[in-house]
Order: sequence, then structure tokens, then C-alpha cells
Amino acid sequence: MELSEAIEKRRSIRKFKSDPVPDEHIMALIESARLAPSGCNAQPWRFKIVKDSKTRKKLEEAAHNQSFIAQAPVVIVCCADVSGYLEGSESGIQDLGKIGAIEDRMVNIICADINESKKMDISEIGPRIAVNVAIAVEHMVLRALDFDLGTCWIRALEEGKVSEIFGWDENIYVVALLPLGYPAEDPPARKRFETMDLLL
Repeated sequence: MELSEAIEKRRSIRKFKSDPVPDEHIMALIESARLAPSGCNAQPWRFKIVKDSKTRKKLEEAAHNQSFIAQAPVVIVCCADVSGYLEGSESGIQDLGKIGAIEDRMVNIICADINESKKMDISEIGPRIAVNVAIAVEHMVLRALDFDLGTCWIRALEEGKVSEIFGWDENIYVVALLPLGYPAEDPPARKRFETMDLLL
């Protein structure tokens, strides 16, 4: 499938068949996420693959009881590793400077920003780096179409309750849930703005 076709065909799926998703397809999605770009090449994304029904039910409850979450045979919990970001981002930006990908002055500016981040409360850093995880998640969303799989971004959730399910500390920031499975619906395209309406 051409990428442009995948972008056009993608839908948010909220009804799933019970058919299991092959592990090799799930890992192909994780591989697509791994290849995503990230600021300073810090690669802060981390993923928890959830298949068992009891944990999926707990995730449903942590996401304001959206019942289709537990109905999906797989839920991928998409997170940012805050401590890993703080440790890896400075060396990542310095590597870009060494190969001449960015100017030395930009290395200094970005490293100064990273050092400021290190002084922040850890709870403030997760939202700042969530965009990196979002890019990786969208790679998975589009790759899923190659396997006829449906997904739905879930951001309406209580991060603390999700973390509690897995015993994660504040170094793991929950960005989104991604229910995954074979669609049991074929929703029509929703209204979109015209292209020219998006230009400022």
C-alpha cells in the first residue's frame, strides 16, 4: 500500500474482532516506531504490549471506561522514558554536531535547553517530550494498515492509574493507549478542513 493511500484510508477503530493478532505483526509495528525521528535522537519511547483480558480491562477503567479498549485483543501502552531522555539527549545532539548535521551554535543552544530541563520537576518533562512518542505512535498506526489492522489513539486517560497498573514510577510518562486488532467496523471518513483552510 502506498503511504498516501494509508494516510487516506486510516480510521479510528472502536469495534474489534476477537481474532488474535500475530506476534510478528505486533513486533513489525514496534520496529516501525523504533525508526521514528526524535529530538536529539534521544528515542524516549517505550511500549508495553498488553494481551491479557484482566489488564486490558484495567486499562479500560483507567481510560474513563471506554469499553472498546478492553474489546481490542491487544493494547499498546505508549510511554516516554524521562530518565532515558535526560541521559541520552545531550550525547545525541553532540553526535549530530560531530558529523556536521547541525552547527556548533545550535548544539550549544540545545544543550543549554537540555540542562534547563534537568532542573525541572520530573513531572514537567514528560509532556515536553511526548511529541517524540507521538511521532513513533503514528508510524505504528500507519504500518498497521499493511496487516489490515485497526487502531485508535487514546489520550483521554488517567496517567497515574495506568502507571499504577504496571508499578511504574514517575520516570515513565504515559502518553497514549493504542488499542489494536482486526476491525469489526468500516467507519466513513469524517469531515476534514479543506487544504487551503489550513494555511495561515
